Amino acid sequence: MNDYLIKALAFDGNVRAYAISSTEMVAEAQRRHNTWPTASAALGRAMTASTMIATGLKGEEKITVKIEGGGPIGAIIVDANAKGETRGYVSNPHVHFDLNEHGKLDVAQAVGRDGFLSVVKDIGMREKFTGQVPIVSGELGEDFTYYLVTSEQIPSAVGVGVLVNPDNTILAAGGFMIQLLPGAGEETIRFIEKRIEAIPPISKLIEAGKTPEEILNALLGEENIKVIDNMPVQFECSCSKERFSNGIMGLGKEEISNMIEEDGEAETACHFCNAHYHFSKEELQELYAESKV
Repeated sequence: MNDYLIKALAFDGNVRAYAISSTEMVAEAQRRHNTWPTASAALGRAMTASTMIATGLKGEEKITVKIEGGGPIGAIIVDANAKGETRGYVSNPHVHFDLNEHGKLDVAQAVGRDGFLSVVKDIGMREKFTGQVPIVSGELGEDFTYYLVTSEQIPSAVGVGVLVNPDNTILAAGGFMIQLLPGAGEETIRFIEKRIEAIPPISKLIEAGKTPEEILNALLGEENIKVIDNMPVQFECSCSKERFSNGIMGLGKEEISNMIEEDGEAETACHFCNAHYHFSKEELQELYAESKV
């Protein structure tokens, strides 16, 4: 099943809901960064949640999420935009622990609980919106929930999950996000709370072949939902050799001259997708000539 996300309204427009299948997106990140299982789960959960939040934006709007909990995984950085394009990486991809007491990958131990989750929203204006909250559990679903409730004042529930195969590849990944709008009544809230408590782990539902539509049906009741959008999501990086060329020119003539004299070439790599770009001596000389600093 190709990755995709659905947006829906429920209970006469008083609830906004998202559900996503992100297995291939997370698998692509795992392949590019060679993450070990616990690191894969942490990165995959962060990418899945970030994608759902970003697809609530419009046009060219995008977000950058940074999670630093003080754990051995280091920082998790995710970029996601309104088009369903997401990229991400972790500082230390080779982190793995035994399963926790619930039989799940111990994401909280990898992430840590002493730090912050921050979201920077670029909505095309001069000033960018930044929200930051303390990490409350390190499991990330709860942390994104806390961010939405605290920083954006939207009562929400976020569920994200990743299952990893014995060979470190990704078996299943997905998530849901439910947000209460001002008209949601107590009866609706209690109904949703009971459904969330009863539903199996989201990654297990994806593994079982459940679609995003079926996930929202299980959470909210098919009769209560109206799907308003269906869109593909994928791992997508905006890096290019041209962008790195501009970055090298920005270093200035003196630095470029040192590259030419000391190494005679340069190799750059993108943190987000691990793509490598090689610059020959001749290419560096051209960048030296074009540099204005």
